[in-house]
Amino acid sequence: MNGPLILVVDDEPQIHRFLRPVLEAAGYSVSRADNGAMALREAAMRPPALVLLDLGLPDGDGLDFLPRLRAFCAAPVIVLSARERTADKIRALDAGADDYVEKPFDLGELQARIRAALRHNRNEPAPERSVTLGPLWIDFEHREVRVAGEPVTLTPREYDLLTLLARHRGKVITHRQLLTSVWGPGHTDDLQYLRVYVRHLRQKLGDDTGALLRTEPNIGYRLALSAAKAADEI
Repeated sequence: MNGPLILVVDDEPQIHRFLRPVLEAAGYSVSRADNGAMALREAAMRPPALVLLDLGLPDGDGLDFLPRLRAFCAAPVIVLSARERTADKIRALDAGADDYVEKPFDLGELQARIRAALRHNRNEPAPERSVTLGPLWIDFEHREVRVAGEPVTLTPREYDLLTLLARHRGKVITHRQLLTSVWGPGHTDDLQYLRVYVRHLRQKLGDDTGALLRTEPNIGYRLALSAAKAADEI
């Protein structure tokens, strides 16, 4: 199939068996992920046009997975979940979802919501594939980081932190925003945790490039547009 690629993230085999033929008959291509980790790998290797996401994943809550996906993937996300509480719907939308459909769902309604999300997304600017800031180069599509042409090995959390700052380069992102986006809503007060990761990230990027990552005292961090030296106390 050559139609828009839809990534279905769900641990229930019957959901995949049901949705794949229906979506392919409607002209879409379909990729499958049974958990959050698989979904992140699949989205990085084959960027989807849209994501259908279940919240009850075997390796964690989909609400914690969403910010990590959003760090590099701008595709619309429609949550498919059996959770009916209004609070869960609000949390999902605040975490980065574009729509929320309760299970069991009406197939016609789901297809209409998919079409609406794809129409809306066509009006959005295309997501960046890479960014260069001085000696720092980040390939969002392949999750690759280089400094002065040399590859830098980062942990998944370090990469998510760096790319979040890079996508909003020049702007200050608060401690709470960083902790929520990278680690999830349950870590909003883990400031020391964030400081440790920033320190490790600066060390891996090296002295000159690490200076791009600026501290805004008592507020948060920003990735500067220039590699000029600056105070980088954590």
